[in-house]
Order: sequence, then C-alpha cells, then structure tokens
Amino acid sequence: MTSHQTDVLQATVLADVGVVLVVGALLLRLCRKSRQPTVIGEILAGIALGPSLLGLLPGDPTRHLFPEAGRPYLSAMAQLGLLLFMFVLGWELEPRHLHGAKRSITMVTMGSMALPFALGTGAAALVYDQHRSVAGQPVSFWVFGGFLGISMAITAFPVLARILADHGLGSTRIGTLSLASAAVGDVLAWCLLAVVVGTATSSGLGQFATTVGGSVLYVAVLALVVRPLLRVAVPAAFRRTGRGLSPTLYLAGLVAAGIFFSSYATTRIGIHPVFGAFAFGLVMPREPRRELEQSMLRPFQGVSQVLMPVYFVVTGLAVDIGGLRGRDWLELALLVTAACAGKILGAGIPALRLGLGRRESLSLGVLMNVRGLTELIILNIGLSLHVLDERLFTVMVLVALFTTALAGPLLPLVLPRHTIRPPAPPALEPASAHPADAERPGSTGSTGKAR
Repeated sequence: MTSHQTDVLQATVLADVGVVLVVGALLLRLCRKSRQPTVIGEILAGIALGPSLLGLLPGDPTRHLFPEAGRPYLSAMAQLGLLLFMFVLGWELEPRHLHGAKRSITMVTMGSMALPFALGTGAAALVYDQHRSVAGQPVSFWVFGGFLGISMAITAFPVLARILADHGLGSTRIGTLSLASAAVGDVLAWCLLAVVVGTATSSGLGQFATTVGGSVLYVAVLALVVRPLLRVAVPAAFRRTGRGLSPTLYLAGLVAAGIFFSSYATTRIGIHPVFGAFAFGLVMPREPRRELEQSMLRPFQGVSQVLMPVYFVVTGLAVDIGGLRGRDWLELALLVTAACAGKILGAGIPALRLGLGRRESLSLGVLMNVRGLTELIILNIGLSLHVLDERLFTVMVLVALFTTALAGPLLPLVLPRHTIRPPAPPALEPASAHPADAERPGSTGSTGKAR
C-alpha cells in the first residue's frame, strides 16, 4: 500500500467516525423521546450501519463505507473507548453502594445471578449442537455454557443507574437494593468470566495453571503495590496544582497509563484487556471525589463518549439479522425467555421473602433484567475467542437489545404508584451538566448517557 493509499484509508476511517457520530446523535434523540437508555440507540446505530440494514442496499454500501483494510483502525479506537469505559465502571463500583442491609443485598444478588446463570447454561445445552464448532475448531461445552450463563446473569450497572434516575427511584428501597445488587453481581460476573476466558485461551492444564497463577500474582500486585502507590500519588497530584501544574494533565495522564499497562498485563496473562481496565478502576482511590471527577472522570468520559459509538458499529458489522434462519429465531425466543425469567424470578422471589410487595418485587426483577453494553462486551469477547459463531452472536445481541428496551415501557405498568417520582426538572440540575454528558455509572442523579 502506497503512502497516498494509506492517507486515503486513514481519512476514510475518520469519515467513518463522523458518520457513526451523526447516526448515533439522530437515534439518541429518538431514545430520549421514548424514554429509552441511549445504549438502545447506539446498538441500533451499529446494526443499521452493518450488513443487517445498510448492507442490504444495492452495491453493499457497508463494505465501501467500512472497508476491510480500515476496520483494524476502527477496532483500535473502539478498544480505547472500551478500556476507559471499563475503568470508569470499576471506579464507580465502590463500597458506598453497598451500605444498607447486607442480607437483602446478598439474597437478591445471589438469586439474580444463580437462576439466570442456570437457565443460561441450560439453554446452552439445548443449542450447543448447532454451535459446537466455530471457524472449524470445536468449542468446549463448559466454555460455551459459561459464556451464555454469564451473559444471562449480568446486569448493566450504568443503564440501571440511568433508569432509576429517569423514574425517580434512586432513593427508594427497590432503587437502592437493585443498584447495590447489580454492583456486587457485576464484580462477581467479571471474576467468573475471567476464569472462563482463561479456560478458553489455555491449550492445556499447564497453561491454565500458568494463567491462574499469573492472575493471582496480578491481583496481589494491584492490591499490595499499586493501590498504596495510588493513595500517595493522587493527593500529591492535587498538591502540585498550586505550582502551575494542571491536575487534569498530570493525574489523567498517569491514570490512563496505568489503565493501559494493567490491560497489557491481563492480556499477557491470558485474559482479556477489559479485565485490566476494570480492575485498575476498582483499586483507584475515590477521594477527594469532587476533584477526581473534575480532573479524571470527566476527561475519560468525554473520550469514551466519542469512541464508544465506534465500538457499537464494530459490533454491528458482525451482526447479520438477515442471515438468521427459522431455527435461529426459535433460539432467540428460548434465550429471551430464559434471560427474562431468570432475572425477574431470580430477583423477585428473594424480594418477596424480604417483605417487598408483589409489584415492588416484580419491578426489582425488571430493573435487574437490563443488560445493555455490559452484555455486548461479554459477547464480543466470546466472538473474538471463537466461542460464539456469528449467528449466535447476532441472536445474543438481539437478546441484549430486547431485555434492555423492555424496562422502559414495562416499569410504569408494574411500579407501585407511590414509588414513582418525576425526575428533577432541567432547571434544578447542576449548571455544569449538559444533555449530552455521559451518565456516571454510580450516580442516579446526574444527567446524560448510560450504557
């Protein structure tokens, strides 16, 4: 490829990003009007620009708009946005969400994970024969079932926070219980997924033992070395502010480097780089919170907000709804049923035993049923490791889309009337909030996006 061809290709990739942002902005307006999380619009934008819609037009515009040679550039951009998103998610999943009745949180968390995981692995047993080989290589049922079970058990913590804010549920019992349970459940799910990924990428018992040993060493270094160093470095960064050094440039740069080094470490260990970013977020100090939000969180959210739509398009390029056949649609019905029943019953039954009413318990189950971007990340890992084929990947993306979209219209029907509170009017929001700002995963009172 000549220098001129390389320049043209890179310019095409930049134009692709522009197209993605425009389409995403248009669908974002539709989501706001229909009170849907913005992740719905982003998923739809990715699907629309892929072979499922744009690719059906004469001349296959998708192939020309997103040429094969340019897709690695798009994947790199998407990976950068994803790592920053996972860091922010890890930073927001912190102990303050777990204040309250630990018994209630434990019961709802275990129920809302165990039952959907069991139903997911059961559904995996029914569809395994149709997907037991990917790219000519056999897939272990335990890895296959693990991916489907975890994708069913996950709850999209950021999407849940946005829905709670939209319906004025942040300070209610079901709001706080669902948020705390989702926080604990997500940490458990990512840990379990790391084990499944380590199994999938290990070629034998010796390599698996090496992966496990490397993971233990990695966690120990994070907890015993990195976390104490960060506790010293963060206050030092703000002390330097008075010396003419911007804490945003100083701290955000150091933290970003830590995210990428951590992601590199987990990749070399044999697990996915998202685990490194997520784990680094978990050990990052939370205080001084306001200063960290200003100098670290907002810059990272700004970059992630621009690059994450690219991630959805990269995902959408692997989704081909037109390629689904009769059996695939039956599998979709089976997996949607397992996903919804697992979460609604898995969270609702413990809620009933805790003394919540039927409508509150049902509402809790509906809230825990949202999956959003979190499930897409798991599915993309499965696709990249050749655990899921493209047909099942398409089906599971539709499961994530349906279960996330279901909460918007269903909640007003099942919520007890006394629990519904209108969200704060725009005039009462902080002056710094902007309608396009990203939703902080752990905040139910801020304005903006949630995935």
